[in-house]
Amino acid sequence: MIILGIWAACLLTAGLNHARLLVQHGLCWDYGGLNSISAAYQTGLTFLDPLVAVILFIRPRVGIVATIVLIITNVIHNLATIAYFAPEGEFLMRASHPITLSQFAFMLFVIATTRRAWLGAIRSG
Repeated sequence: MIILGIWAACLLTAGLNHARLLVQHGLCWDYGGLNSISAAYQTGLTFLDPLVAVILFIRPRVGIVATIVLIITNVIHNLATIAYFAPEGEFLMRASHPITLSQFAFMLFVIATTRRAWLGAIRSG
């Protein structure tokens, strides 16, 4: 349960960060030039991150799978967006932004702790 608590705290923090951006820029913000599908995905994280955090405790196995899918798609989406918008030779500099690195670190933590979280979810019912 400690692992799920850490995952949930990270998801809630991310959700709050997305909410902060929406309060600052509005619900229809394009995130600085993203296409409508990418912008909708980013906006959706405002609601999905906290929802998955709650699901981790209501239905742990579903929440574990949802967390894995959410963080992996988020990292892939963000790296693809950076690759698309970064001028030639600037990908690594832009990808090393603290927010991107924190997402990557959370993804690695989730991957590293998934087995233990899954076994704990099975034991708890």
